[in-house]
Amino acid sequence: QVQLVESGGGLVQAGGSLRLSCAASARTFSRYSMAWFRQAPGKEREFVAVISWNNGNTYYADSVKGRFTISRDNAKNTVYLQMNSLKPEDTAVYYCAGRGQYATGSYYYTSGYNYWGQGTHVTVSS
Repeated sequence: QVQLVESGGGLVQAGGSLRLSCAASARTFSRYSMAWFRQAPGKEREFVAVISWNNGNTYYADSVKGRFTISRDNAKNTVYLQMNSLKPEDTAVYYCAGRGQYATGSYYYTSGYNYWGQGTHVTVSS
């Protein structure tokens, strides 16, 4: 079983930056693709970014492309989300998600992931 623990959320003014971290307990973390999703109040959970396990390819939601960067440090079993130029509409609970190397399904939907963190709150004030 893999446990994911997010940190780094908080309150920031529009235009500011935050870096989220997600620490994983998996012994073979390097074989997991890792993603970030977010859920705003009253809305469904939506894809933000993913980094693949095999070649490190990254994919982003259009709404965050050019502002957010996902990265990973396999030696530390950690995935990061650097968020720059934050906007009030980025306010949400951000969730870290993981899937093993043999997982199927789309990267872009919650159903494609087996493991989830508890979430960290990000609030962007205008």
